[in-house]
Amino acid sequence: MRFDLPGDVVCLGETMAVLVPAEPGPVRAARTWTRAIGGAESNVAVHLARLGVRSRWVSAVGDDAFGGAVLDAVGGAGVDVTGVRVDPDRPTGLYVKEADAAGSPVRYYRRGSAASAMGPDTLDRLPWDEVALVHVSGITAALSDSCLELLRAVLRRPRPVPVSFDLNWRPALWRDRDPSVLRDLADAADIVLAGSDEAQAVWGVGDPADLRALLPGPTTLVVKHGARGATVVEGGESTFQPGLRVDVVEPVGAGDAFAAGYLAAHLAGEPPARRLRAGHLQAASALLTREDVGESLPPAVTVPLLDADSRTWAAAHLRRPR
Repeated sequence: MRFDLPGDVVCLGETMAVLVPAEPGPVRAARTWTRAIGGAESNVAVHLARLGVRSRWVSAVGDDAFGGAVLDAVGGAGVDVTGVRVDPDRPTGLYVKEADAAGSPVRYYRRGSAASAMGPDTLDRLPWDEVALVHVSGITAALSDSCLELLRAVLRRPRPVPVSFDLNWRPALWRDRDPSVLRDLADAADIVLAGSDEAQAVWGVGDPADLRALLPGPTTLVVKHGARGATVVEGGESTFQPGLRVDVVEPVGAGDAFAAGYLAAHLAGEPPARRLRAGHLQAASALLTREDVGESLPPAVTVPLLDADSRTWAAAHLRRPR
C-alpha cells in the first residue's frame, strides 16, 4: 500500500521519549525499561513515510540525549526533521507507559518542555510552496498558551494548504486548561478526525450526524468507532467501513496510524470507503506491536484487502507474526 503525492505533509506537535517496562510483572517492580519515542504527530509522519508519502515533522526538542534519540528515530524513519528546533534551555518531554492489550496508562513528564515553548513563529520554518497538507492535533493546544496560539495561527492562515485536525483527547493534559477551545479549532480545519468516544467525552455527542451538526465547517469529518469501524461524512453523504479483526498486542498509536493511512488515501483522491480501509490497514500495523509505530503490513496483505469484497474483508483476521 503506497501513495505518491505532490508536496509534503507537515506534521506539527510534540514528541517525547517513552519508557516501557521490559520485564513482566507489576510495573512498580520493574527494574529494566525499554526507551522508545512517542508523539501523535511524529507517529503520523513516520507512518506516512512508510506509505511512500514525503513527510516533515516540525517541533522542538531539548539539547539532551532524549532529544537526540527523538531526532534519530524520526529522521531515521525517512521523515524530514530540518524544521525541528533544538532548545538549549528546555528539556525533551518524557512519558512512562504501562503497556497492556486492554489499554496503556501513561504518566507525562512534559511541563516546561522544549515543545511547550513553541508559538506562531514556528510557522516561519515551513517551506509553504512545498506543503500539500498540515496535520495537527488537540494535544498541542493543551501544552501551553503559546502552543494554542500556534494552532490558531495554522488554522487562520490563508489556504490553499489544507489542515487536518485530530482531536486526540488527552484528559490529563486539560486539567488546568479550558477544553472548550477544541470545538473552534476543529471547526476551522478542513479535515477532522475524532473517535466517537472521545468526541462524546469532550462535546457530549459521538454520533456522526450529531458531530456534523456541531462542526459544520470542515469539508470532511472522520469518526472512528473503535474496533467496530469508522465513518466519513462528506458532501452530505455518510460512508461507513467496518474495522478489521486484529489480535491486539497494545492499542496506543493505532489512531495515529489510522490517520496516516486515511490522509494518504485522501490526498491521493481515493473514494471514502477506500480511504477508510487504508486507515484500518495502517492501524492494524500499530495494534500488532508494543511500539507506538509498528512496521507497515506487507503489500501481500494490504493490496488484496484494499479492494476486497465486503465478505473477504469481514473474514480477514490479522495476527502478529510468530
